[in-house]
Amino acid sequence: MSPSDILSKKLCIVGLGYVGLPLAMEFSKKYQTVGFDIDEKKISDLNDGFDPMGELPRSAFSDSKKITFTSNPDLLTSNDIFIVTVPTPVDSNKKPDLTPLISASRLIGKYITNESIVIYESTVYPGATEEICVPVLENESGLKYNIDFFCGYSPERINPGDKKHTIASIIKVTSGSNNETALTVDNLYSSIISAGTHLASSIKVAEAAKVIENTQRDLNIALMNELSIIFNKIDIDTNEVLEAANTKWNFVKFSPGLVGGHCIGVDPYYLTHKAQELNYHPEVILSGRKINDSMPQYIANQVTKSISHFVKKNVLILGITFKENCADIRNSKVIDLIYALKDFQINVDVVDPNVSTKSIEELYGLSCMNSANGSKPYSAIILAVPHAEFILSSSSQLKELSTDPDVKFFDLKGVYPKDQSDFRL
Repeated sequence: MSPSDILSKKLCIVGLGYVGLPLAMEFSKKYQTVGFDIDEKKISDLNDGFDPMGELPRSAFSDSKKITFTSNPDLLTSNDIFIVTVPTPVDSNKKPDLTPLISASRLIGKYITNESIVIYESTVYPGATEEICVPVLENESGLKYNIDFFCGYSPERINPGDKKHTIASIIKVTSGSNNETALTVDNLYSSIISAGTHLASSIKVAEAAKVIENTQRDLNIALMNELSIIFNKIDIDTNEVLEAANTKWNFVKFSPGLVGGHCIGVDPYYLTHKAQELNYHPEVILSGRKINDSMPQYIANQVTKSISHFVKKNVLILGITFKENCADIRNSKVIDLIYALKDFQINVDVVDPNVSTKSIEELYGLSCMNSANGSKPYSAIILAVPHAEFILSSSSQLKELSTDPDVKFFDLKGVYPKDQSDFRL
């Protein structure tokens, strides 16, 4: 299908989260687009020109005239191309939970027709699109794969909170279930991605490329976290070591920290799941995951030791999202840190100006404030997430949030100079 022919096609984006919404908005600049989500409250907000995730300004909605936001499945009819952007989490046993993906496939299967193309963007293990999703589409539609309908895979690369690396400025990997479909999918994304595309040789290759992007990053951070633990025992500063090592031309600098969010802390388990299905036990990947998942407990131990002499142990945590300058709380390791501190019978207050305090209460049963008044004797203040609102001229200003002059300051991301904190990774 030529680029000019594609422009006449109607698109439906299924799932309007951090991935689907910006994608739908970008496509709607050129294509008649339906944005579908089962969350009726979210649809109501979007129709009012409000992004509940805080990623898009109101002006973005007024600029787009070709999009319809809906939770009504009847509007999935008469669309030519469906793009699936639903979450792919793991369950309590760290196994892939493909329930949202299967549900979306069942829904779409009821509406695809001859020549329909279904493109998946959700992160999965290599083979999942054709082994899991395609049979569902066939069963619901009564159509045959690669005869009546076709599939593509183009992994998302959205970075929540990043205003620089927006969807159009990030190279997009594309693929299709046959040569013609692959070119159609590539032409489709090329029409909105100014950074360009990379056409993979198969859907499995594209799936694998996505899952190793975050696996590689997870392992690199795990190494930094392990080094941080070692250097803390040696009593040298990790940041100073990394700065020195970074003077070598081929040293790749990463930083230690809490690894949360819906991608880096989740995606490696998809790859290890597939490996284990094939009777291979991945050691390096799972070791990295174990280290990163253990960091909240490690930090809690350091805090507890540091404030053991305080009679009343009150701790203030700054930031609860999984990363700075965004409102995304999915799989935030700050939550684990809070629970670990509470296990030590420590009173914990949390401040985050970017989140809905109601959402924190509903999801985790935790109280969260949008601001602190500085009227409580905190034993320790932990800068867990360096939101812009927390980055002041010196850490002493943050210490003023406690009425106790002996308050300890924990700078988990090394934002402030070494001499301004009592502990940093």
